[in-house]
Amino acid sequence: MFVKRLNNLRKSVESADGIWELRVIFMKFIKKIKKVSGRKVFFVMTFMAVVLLLVSSAYSEPGAEAKSDNYLTVPESFSSLAESVSPAVVNIRTVKTIQGGSRVFRHFSKSPFGEDDPMKDFFEKFFGEQSPRDFKQRSLGSGFIIDKDGYIVTNNHVVENADKIKVKLKNGKEFDAKIIGKDLNTDLALIKIKSLRDLPFAMLGNSDSLKVGQWVVAIGSPFGLEHTVTAGIVSAKGRVIGSGPYDDFIQTDASINPGNSGGPLVNMKKEVVGINTAIIANGQGIGFAIPINLAKGVIEQLKQSGEVTRGWLGVAIQDLNEELAKYYGVKDKNGILVAEVFPGDPADEAGIKPNDIILEVNNKKVETGRDLTTMIANTGVGKLVKIKLLRNGAEKMVEVKIAKRDASKLYADKSKKGAEDELGIRVSKITPEIARQFNITSEEKGVIVIAIEPNSKASEAGLTTGDIIKEINRIGIDTPDKYHSQIRKIKNGEQIEMLIKRINAGFIVIKMTK
Repeated sequence: MFVKRLNNLRKSVESADGIWELRVIFMKFIKKIKKVSGRKVFFVMTFMAVVLLLVSSAYSEPGAEAKSDNYLTVPESFSSLAESVSPAVVNIRTVKTIQGGSRVFRHFSKSPFGEDDPMKDFFEKFFGEQSPRDFKQRSLGSGFIIDKDGYIVTNNHVVENADKIKVKLKNGKEFDAKIIGKDLNTDLALIKIKSLRDLPFAMLGNSDSLKVGQWVVAIGSPFGLEHTVTAGIVSAKGRVIGSGPYDDFIQTDASINPGNSGGPLVNMKKEVVGINTAIIANGQGIGFAIPINLAKGVIEQLKQSGEVTRGWLGVAIQDLNEELAKYYGVKDKNGILVAEVFPGDPADEAGIKPNDIILEVNNKKVETGRDLTTMIANTGVGKLVKIKLLRNGAEKMVEVKIAKRDASKLYADKSKKGAEDELGIRVSKITPEIARQFNITSEEKGVIVIAIEPNSKASEAGLTTGDIIKEINRIGIDTPDKYHSQIRKIKNGEQIEMLIKRINAGFIVIKMTK
């Protein structure tokens, strides 16, 4: 009888909704056992007290469940994490040769007196006029070791065009490093050092499991201050900042500064969940990291072949807004509009047409252009994918054989002789090759930014590579010549307003002063 009553009590307690209902259950139970002997009553009362104490404690602390998750509580100390991961974090120093000087070099070689320098004639008489000379540019960055053999992950912009790469460990030992491979699209690079002993390395985590508000730690060498540890939270995920076609950044308020580039962003499990990459000019408490899950595939390809091979569909695409979705009869704005199909490419051969709406790839829904770009890029070259389309209100399935994304023509265009203008911008007409690389239509009007000089006015204003300049001070721009002509018309000190179109972001106005 007692066992039955206790079982009933247990079930009632488990299903109780709140502490007040527990009190009612407890009082009813007491009435039923009034005639029970003293020893049994003592036993039952003791049992009930323990049950009531435990359950009421759970009800009275709404945050009890959250406190079991160490991501959501304030850590007592980050010391253990720092001590565990820091040995795998390295300081990277590079030396680059800048041929023929640069705008920055010429600026600092000028006299503070300008053309009226009283010492100018004296120096020219004895030394002659200065001619542009090559000079060495030194830079700092960070990275982290990913295995005992000495492979190191960092940003491409940290080691790009470097003549020498020096890697310094936390214990002070220095090594020469060589580049294994680089990927411009994700700004990732893999370098390697040789050591007679096994090296400490960082464990890679799962960036998909990160949640906004969780604690993260950034480790690196901001401004050359080696092994600096800063902490913050994940501020946002999936940020698009216009740095390239594969933007998918983790935003954090952990302090990130120049020199942090390439260093790890670490979760409280002591796992690397991101690679610190970018900051916003004049921004405080805003930093961006490449998700480690995005980097894993890139790192593996760089390790195996020194380059990254991506899939190519051969379409220019556009996200659906409310008006377009209604026009094409698409529910919930799910899907991507095919703006253009490039002749002879996989989509064209498979029968995909302009104005088709891509709904799914291999049974996975496509909600944004970034989703489609990532899905296709991560598909092996030569593999078949099934794409669900919406055409004229009817669904259609097509099978496409993915080709290799060829960026060599775009990079050849970038390597042409030329220089950034006084704003730090180099522009180009929109060629078919450039249009393919940036997933835009070759009929797009405007000029495209193909290079930005670091720390220039354009860079500080927020202009990025891949931006399409449509207007300058409300004057339409459709050729590089018209761009340069309009810039020349603006006087020093006057404001410049550029209407630009940014991939996956739409139209933006960039302001700066000439």
